[in-house]
Amino acid sequence: MKTLSDAFEHTLQDVYYAENAISKALPNVIEAVSQADLKKALQHHLTETKEHISILKKVFKSAGLEVKGEKCDAIEGLIKECDGVIKEAKGAVARHAAIIGCCQAIEHYEIARYGTLREWAKAIDQPEAHDMLSAILDQEKAANHKLTNLAVTTINKA
Repeated sequence: MKTLSDAFEHTLQDVYYAENAISKALPNVIEAVSQADLKKALQHHLTETKEHISILKKVFKSAGLEVKGEKCDAIEGLIKECDGVIKEAKGAVARHAAIIGCCQAIEHYEIARYGTLREWAKAIDQPEAHDMLSAILDQEKAANHKLTNLAVTTINKA
């Protein structure tokens, strides 16, 4: 990478890979959850994740870039951690709380990536990409807030 445009392209490929990996991992997480509100929130986020993949394809196109993913070691590690929690947590309450923690780590990663990409899109004069990335960022923040609310009002109290 030599330019901000190069960094933008690389990070866009990274987050595209991450969203695809998340869409493949979430069904396993949803299956491991028995608490109704948490299951519903994760199912909703799976739908959003699939929408994010579609939007990212449009971001690539608007920036004149080839749609492709670049392996993201960070998301691989976060997903692996979540898989470990599912296998290790024997009690439902502990499993649900730990899954929320893992999902929030993933959300925080996505929020950081989308926030960066959004600002880079603005700096490299990609207003359409900026708008689409802003919309995804808002959804990621909302998903994180929903998980926090579930943890504080329901899961942690159990």
